[in-house]
Amino acid sequence: QVQLVESGGGLVQPGGSLRLSCAASGLFFSTAAMRWYRQAPGKEREAVAYIGRSGSTSYADFVKGRFTVSRDNAKNTMYLQMNSLQPEDTAVYYCNTFTAGLPWGQGTQVTVSS
Repeated sequence: QVQLVESGGGLVQPGGSLRLSCAASGLFFSTAAMRWYRQAPGKEREAVAYIGRSGSTSYADFVKGRFTVSRDNAKNTMYLQMNSLQPEDTAVYYCNTFTAGLPWGQGTQVTVSS
């Protein structure tokens, strides 16, 4: 059974940092191109960062230079290091394949507020 479990969210002040984790099971993780997504209240889910099977990365313009995506295939885990967080980054963060083809996990809440 395929399962994605996100963790690492929390409440942080503007300018702060968080590191999110995405633990995957039930899939050949090392062969999957993955993405981080987020959904803010009242908005549609949007792609944030992409990491390919070989580790190539790309980012949405609104996080470029602040967020870094990485993966550890031995641990079936993807990470999102988020620096210089701003209130507009407040959202529930999810992981999935780059086509969003797997069942969504519960996500992890990130709240940026003073």
